[in-house]
Amino acid sequence: MVANRSLALVLCLLIAGCAGSEKSKKTEAAAMPAPKIIQANLDEYEPRVREAIKGSHFELERRENVLVVTAPVLGTFNPDRPHMLLPVTLGPISRVAKLVESDKSIGVLVLGHADSSGAAELNRELSHERARAFTAIFRLSGLRQDRLLVKGVGSDMPRAANDSAAGRALNRRVEIILTSQDTLQALLAKYSQPALPSGEVLAKRAADVDQAK
Repeated sequence: MVANRSLALVLCLLIAGCAGSEKSKKTEAAAMPAPKIIQANLDEYEPRVREAIKGSHFELERRENVLVVTAPVLGTFNPDRPHMLLPVTLGPISRVAKLVESDKSIGVLVLGHADSSGAAELNRELSHERARAFTAIFRLSGLRQDRLLVKGVGSDMPRAANDSAAGRALNRRVEIILTSQDTLQALLAKYSQPALPSGEVLAKRAADVDQAK
């Protein structure tokens, strides 16, 4: 009799645990915006960001559920002080920052990139400092820290091969990635994965661009 009661108690606990787990999964799913909602938001946001950077040397790219503003190091940072922004860049950055600050649903991940010249650790540090120069403008515009993440990835994610001056120039950049705030931490985790060999990175990047078309 006692054994039967114990078995019944265990079964009840297991059923309650499963129900709680299912409820938790449903709650998490409800908290995440549907892909169609994110796409609709970006459809509306894209022309506004494009207008904000109009006339600058920044580039805007749509990648799946994010918008990416790319600032090449050349023409953005002081050649004599490699992590100091040039005055000409402050206008477009500030306009993007003001646009984002007024929309509480948007989060920002700023990624600094370097080429493969020199020591990897120094490149990572420099890329992080350059990314922080951008985040400083966003914070001055009033963007809260919980909506703003920063990371320097060094030479781990090249746009082009590092075997030419032109390729290395493409790889030295800062990317401002605009996404739903609910997906911000997941996006950071994606860019925190171990580095792939440069050939695999370029192949994956090409596949991502093809998917976004």
